[in-house]
Amino acid sequence: MGDKPSVLFVCVHNAGRSQMAAAYLLHLAGDSIEVRSAGSVPASSINPVVVDAMREEGINISDQKPKILTTDAVKASDVIITMGCGDACPFFPGKRYLDWQLNDPAGEGLDAVRPIRNEIRRRIENLIVELRPTTRENTATTAKTLTS
Repeated sequence: MGDKPSVLFVCVHNAGRSQMAAAYLLHLAGDSIEVRSAGSVPASSINPVVVDAMREEGINISDQKPKILTTDAVKASDVIITMGCGDACPFFPGKRYLDWQLNDPAGEGLDAVRPIRNEIRRRIENLIVELRPTTRENTATTAKTLTS
């Protein structure tokens, strides 16, 4: 792990879950954590209901575009969090892989997307605590965990 941890969020279309997760991590952690998101089969645009759900949180993701998952993005990340595309994500030793089982917001209305958004925020808050150590001792522990 370099100066700051890096996280890659991956879902199939990179139009909903992974975009919300990346936006929350950027919003809540600022520049203390490097953030990427990608999709194994990216959509042509972000899900507009997801944009609306994030706007309710004061986060504008309307300018984001779905991106294709690349081997380089995985190699450059310390933590790879998949959301329904596990088999499509390349595996490299020394990386930390998490699979977040979350409902897909595709085709859903705002009332169905809000709970998904809220669960993503909860998980992001926990992830920040894990990745952003407050002492030198925690830094060593976190680095060891991420390379195990």
